[in-house]
Amino acid sequence: MKNQKLMKLSQTAILAALCFITFTFLQIKIPIPGGDATSIHFGNVFLVLAALLLGGFYGGLAGAIGMTLADIMDPVYILVAPKTFILKFCIGLIVGLIAHKYAKINESSDSKYIFKWALIASIAGMAFNVFADPFVGYFYKIYILGQPANVASILAKLNAGVTFFNAITAVTVSILIYSSLRPILIKNNLLLDYHMKKNNFNISAS
Repeated sequence: MKNQKLMKLSQTAILAALCFITFTFLQIKIPIPGGDATSIHFGNVFLVLAALLLGGFYGGLAGAIGMTLADIMDPVYILVAPKTFILKFCIGLIVGLIAHKYAKINESSDSKYIFKWALIASIAGMAFNVFADPFVGYFYKIYILGQPANVASILAKLNAGVTFFNAITAVTVSILIYSSLRPILIKNNLLLDYHMKKNNFNISAS
């Protein structure tokens, strides 16, 4: 059990690093008047992947830590780092809740069933982000950063379009990676929840 916990924390750290790297280096920054910016990036790809592989809590934590650190290290985004942590963690929780708590994809060997619910969970998580990121960002900029409401409104509208594009990319790429990676992880005993449930079932059956 201790080794399983350590392995899960290690995988969380690896995926957090991937979120950080893809957000920081695979990013197209779009400047906005007033010194602000939004960006097309691939950080959410590995956030969604983390939630599908590790569950909502650890997956959300990986995304939240990775992309919050990326914000902190970027002068343009440093002030929105707290918002990033909360929203990314929520995305992970939503994806994990649907994929693992409701659909229980790690208890199935039906590839079509797994693909369907992984896709649904990913869409749900990123749909939340499409609405929550500009909405929360609007009030965050007004009440936390002290920006005028009209400026915050323009920024929210611009951010909504970019967030929608990022969401489509995140769902598409994360599902492709997950579908390819899952069988490899199972074969090498690295999909931890799958093997823990399988071992528990075997113990009960015996």
